[in-house]
Amino acid sequence: MGIQEIQEEIVDEFSMFDDWMQRYEYMIELGKSLPLINERYKTEDNIIKGCQSKVWVHAEMKGNKLAFTADSDAIITKGIIAILIRAFSNQTPQDIINADTQFIDEIGLKEHLSPTRANGLVSMIKQLKLYAVAYQTQLN
Repeated sequence: MGIQEIQEEIVDEFSMFDDWMQRYEYMIELGKSLPLINERYKTEDNIIKGCQSKVWVHAEMKGNKLAFTADSDAIITKGIIAILIRAFSNQTPQDIINADTQFIDEIGLKEHLSPTRANGLVSMIKQLKLYAVAYQTQLN
């Protein structure tokens, strides 16, 4: 399944909830299903800069696709990174680089986060794309 289709799925899932309390609860549930980072990758190098809470992300190539694992010490942040990883993991670096993040606005995520969490969200997206650029460069 491509990034666009996964993003549309996420938008559909979030549209089932009437209010933001339900959406936050759903994000917390998604955080529980996050492919967890191996403890050995929970290093300073893998911490996303610009996040209020700690978020670790690890990327590795599996065939021609980039796979992400992550963790966070905050449950909402864990849900946010879970959404992003679901959209971008197991895709080619080029597809990740080219992907837009309009779905974030469609589910209303940025506007319902505190300014520091919204900045963290932007930092997470930027970091996932930076990993894709790094791996794409290695492929060329």
